[in-house]
Amino acid sequence: MRPGLGPLYRQVKQRVIRNLIDEVWKPGDMLPSEPRLAESFGVSPGTVRRALDELVAENLLVRQQGKGTVVSRHDPERSLFHFFRLVDAVGERPTPSSRVLACGSRRAERAEATRLGLPTGAAVVVIDRVRSVAARPLLVERLVLPGRLFGALAELAPEQLPNTLYTLYEERFGVTVYRAAERIRAVAADAREAGLLAVALATPLLEIDRLATTLDGAAVEWRLSRCRTDAHHYAVELV
Repeated sequence: MRPGLGPLYRQVKQRVIRNLIDEVWKPGDMLPSEPRLAESFGVSPGTVRRALDELVAENLLVRQQGKGTVVSRHDPERSLFHFFRLVDAVGERPTPSSRVLACGSRRAERAEATRLGLPTGAAVVVIDRVRSVAARPLLVERLVLPGRLFGALAELAPEQLPNTLYTLYEERFGVTVYRAAERIRAVAADAREAGLLAVALATPLLEIDRLATTLDGAAVEWRLSRCRTDAHHYAVELV
């Protein structure tokens, strides 16, 4: 560690994050013990623990009782809990099913390239799907992904695409989504959305504009979802 670069635990935290970005430790890997990390970084075990505590709170690491600290990985349950924010009238978060309408590659439109930080006309993979709860359509969404990372995704048949895609990104393409920033607004259903969601034309919908990024801030997915709100609402807890 270097004096004058901030608190030691912060420097340790940044070193751990750098190792995650560089895939020194990959999702699912067990980190060295805290005493070994302390020796490696030249700090006290208490300093290491404080750094790891923050990373656990940020969901980058997971502590397993009696085993140690593991790099977080996506599984369907974790992805749903962290990234699906719609709840029903009693506050229960449903498990949606997905029906893929189309999956293919093309050149990025200007808005897509801008959101993903790509050159205009760069190759992208586009997925259109409807997500339902209890066989009732809840939302229609479009996902746009950089072709340089996910080009092979366009070769999969619709039935090969899982309900929770972040696990697929991680396990098949080595791309882990660590953060997602969302913007929401009210919109009116167009003719296509009205038909897919079984609502009247111009029915108010909630639009969720999500940009998913890796740990180093690279944009890897732009997802635009339009949701019915007659039986579900968007919920977020501020602490």
